[in-house]
Amino acid sequence: MPTAAPDSRPLHAVLGSGPAGTALARELARRGHPVRLVDRRGEGPAPDGVRRYAADVATADGARAATAGAAVVYHCVNVAYQLQADVMPGVQKAVLAAVEESGARLVVLDTLYPYGETGGAVMTEETPWRATTRKGRMRAELDDRYLAAHREGRARVVLGRSADFVGPGVLNSSLGGAVFPGALTGGEVLGLGDIDLPHSYTAIDDVAVALAILGERPEGDGRVWHLPTALAVSTREILAMIEKRVGRPLEVVVLGEPRPFGPFDEVFMAEYAEMFYQHTEPQIMDSSAFERTFGVRPTPLEQTVDATVGWYEQWLSGR
Repeated sequence: MPTAAPDSRPLHAVLGSGPAGTALARELARRGHPVRLVDRRGEGPAPDGVRRYAADVATADGARAATAGAAVVYHCVNVAYQLQADVMPGVQKAVLAAVEESGARLVVLDTLYPYGETGGAVMTEETPWRATTRKGRMRAELDDRYLAAHREGRARVVLGRSADFVGPGVLNSSLGGAVFPGALTGGEVLGLGDIDLPHSYTAIDDVAVALAILGERPEGDGRVWHLPTALAVSTREILAMIEKRVGRPLEVVVLGEPRPFGPFDEVFMAEYAEMFYQHTEPQIMDSSAFERTFGVRPTPLEQTVDATVGWYEQWLSGR
């Protein structure tokens, strides 16, 4: 049987070109899918096999254009932290309307925010949604709407939840631009809250692989999945892994409460204050359901740390 031409395969549209969207676009292209990577500018380098596209998916026309002709749409859009509660509901409305109209499947990258404070209990897909913060309630409301759209047959939707990102290209994370540059240059390294508590971090490449699987496997639709995430260890243990990799002790500055530090300015930290509980109680995410169902294991943390240090070395040398 002849092999189909590459451009005859169903299009996958990735909305959002941050670390997750870019890693996902690269992974989809690696799997042989035609990929459209969408952001408001449509500029900059693109992974091989990926076409960049400019659209504002917070508008009905922009979302419709961004998703036109796509069989699968991946919602990886994010905005400035202080704007999330105001902007993300509008993005959802536009994107959900677009896929309801086109019939495309929708894969949504999600957070742990809907669970709220758990007292350190392990978070599974069965954990109740008890968020009390503004952003946590907003995320829970969005997720309710996504799942309702699926139940009611208006759209085919699946949600993939991730813990804090870590990995190549990840800057704006508690284990990102406030940690690795200082580790490599002898500068200060940020630790938030109680760094001896277990805390889950999800490798950005595991996010990409798992979202691609959800895009290819419609049997996962209609529910929330926890994306593959390595077993939680303390942030102090991860800092020790970084020390071993860079060959020097780290100058760790531990913030017991949110205040500006490095890339996290006063505006960000003021907005982040309500979420600071994530660093004063254990944050333990269980992804075993996804691992069993789809046969995927998370990348070992040591390997992720190694790759991240290597990426930051190159990033710093090119600045």
